[in-house]
Amino acid sequence: MVSFISTVPSFLPVIPAPSSTISRHPINPGVVCCKIEVDNVQEHGFRRRDMLHGLGATIGMDLVTRSSSFVEVANAADLIQRRQRSEFQSSIKDTLATAIKGNPELIPPILTLALNDSVTYDKSTKSGGPNGSIRFSSEISRPENKGLAAALNLLDEAKKEIDSYSKGGPISYADLIQFAAQSAVKSTFLAAAIRKCGGNEEKGSLLYRAYGSNGQWGLFDRQFGRSDTQDPDPEGRVPLWEKASVQEMKDKFSAVGFGPRQLAVMSAFVGPDQAATEALLATDSDVSPWVQKYQRSRETVSQTDYEVDLITTLAKLSSLGQQINYEAYTYPVQKIELSKLKL
Repeated sequence: MVSFISTVPSFLPVIPAPSSTISRHPINPGVVCCKIEVDNVQEHGFRRRDMLHGLGATIGMDLVTRSSSFVEVANAADLIQRRQRSEFQSSIKDTLATAIKGNPELIPPILTLALNDSVTYDKSTKSGGPNGSIRFSSEISRPENKGLAAALNLLDEAKKEIDSYSKGGPISYADLIQFAAQSAVKSTFLAAAIRKCGGNEEKGSLLYRAYGSNGQWGLFDRQFGRSDTQDPDPEGRVPLWEKASVQEMKDKFSAVGFGPRQLAVMSAFVGPDQAATEALLATDSDVSPWVQKYQRSRETVSQTDYEVDLITTLAKLSSLGQQINYEAYTYPVQKIELSKLKL
């Protein structure tokens, strides 16, 4: 980078030599004062103000250049971290998709696991939420979490594999559980597309890629970097879904900022049998219109309304009360010493 000082001499050749007179008169013994009287600078259009303006512009350009270089370095570091997180997240999704594909019967409990880990959020105390607390034996053994241990065990095995290839530290249970729910939801979307193609997996996959909602997961994917709590969440914050009335479900969803619409779209999360859950929800005048809306949507080729609303709701649910660390899972890049390279 060239300093602005080195550019100053470039002004000098274009300034005409002034005609000047030098007068000398003694002020103190041994001191000579020189006074330069410039006559022709005004004539050629150059004044001290012009010189200062030019010098100021040069300094400004130098500062802009320097600050731009700092921005470029910062942007480069940010891009490296984004790429690291994106690559790690992609590997996580592959691992979870494989695990779930081999255990499709665990899709309902995986969804409920993610829901129950999230709805412990308490707005008044800003505590709870999707913080991985459900991994503790004292919490997973509670009545509302009955039947979810097998899903947690599956994720424990997936975590071992994920941690083995992670370069930026082990994945948190908080992230693991929510991304497992994402993979489970995607598998249900794909299964629906395959059914609409008469069971043909190839055609179903093409249908899902063409009309599915993969492009709607951006916000969910950015919320990557949840921290694990070190203690179980307080008891009494999660309903026993299978025995809860619709009003109790509505009250719980309302407590975390959701309404009848979100309760209806998450019917697959609040019980092992989605059809039975929806039949119960349809008895409530507030929830019934939304249940019918999503049932109609699931009959369409793209089931857009259902998929988009479910993704939006899950993205909000999975971040309740959480501070996302957007540098999580990043790692230092090894520097290459050019002097040691053999050319």
